[in-house]
Amino acid sequence: MEYRQSGSVGIKFSTRRRITSALLLAATLAGFTAPTAYAADSGAPSQELRVGFVPGPYADEFKAGVEPQLRKKGYAVRYVEFSTGLEANQAVYRGEIIADVMQHEVYLKSYNDRNGTDLVGVVQVPTPPMGLYSSKHHSLAEVKPGTRVAVPNDPVNLERALKILQRIGWIRIKPNPNPVDVTERDVIANPAGIKIVPLESAQAPRALEDVDYAAIQGNFAIFSGHKLTDALALEEMTPPYINQVVVKASNRNARATQDIVQAYQSADFQRAIRSNRFYDGFRLPAYFSNE
Repeated sequence: MEYRQSGSVGIKFSTRRRITSALLLAATLAGFTAPTAYAADSGAPSQELRVGFVPGPYADEFKAGVEPQLRKKGYAVRYVEFSTGLEANQAVYRGEIIADVMQHEVYLKSYNDRNGTDLVGVVQVPTPPMGLYSSKHHSLAEVKPGTRVAVPNDPVNLERALKILQRIGWIRIKPNPNPVDVTERDVIANPAGIKIVPLESAQAPRALEDVDYAAIQGNFAIFSGHKLTDALALEEMTPPYINQVVVKASNRNARATQDIVQAYQSADFQRAIRSNRFYDGFRLPAYFSNE
């Protein structure tokens, strides 16, 4: 798999190739090697911030409401695109990028537990909910025994999909306090007689031609051209599943991190999101005002 940088210059890196020492040094210097490198005092030279994203709306959110504020503080932003969240988190931990924006709290904990890493979330971001979509059916009433339903194959997002299917009455699942342990075996009743088809999350939009329905994460649905209003059912998203900006623990209090957090929590960012109908239906973080 590979990632791309977008900015004034486009550069392609393969994660299967060894990064040369020169590139590694450049990535480190562009990351959080020393907090003083990001002290954007008046007259300080522009500092490049490399921020990672996977397909979805988060880079656009950043460009619309965060980057303009960072530019005023002397930063230059480089957008680095990844195919998967695993690659993005690896790049944060290695110091190749300063932060990524693509994951919720439950996924992050699971990643840290599996990999022995110390990544932390610093601020939540507007997040589209997971939804149940179909290109073959116009309503949920068309379900019948043998209906094929695609769901994410990772436990954390599988649980979210199963809860949607349970809420619409197609299945019943047993309570499981630990989302990372959820499997298809947690389905204890299947009155609709559906066939559950586990797939990698990013593949779900393309699978719509092969299955009857697909539970698609909001970012992948939007990236594939689907609107939240196209979903036949949406999840009731709770705070642990709102996505967030993630950095390495040692950089939690770095100047650049705090500047990113302040930009997200600002009135300017709220105006940029609320003024664009594209974000209608997104789950907004608690710091958004009620106005």
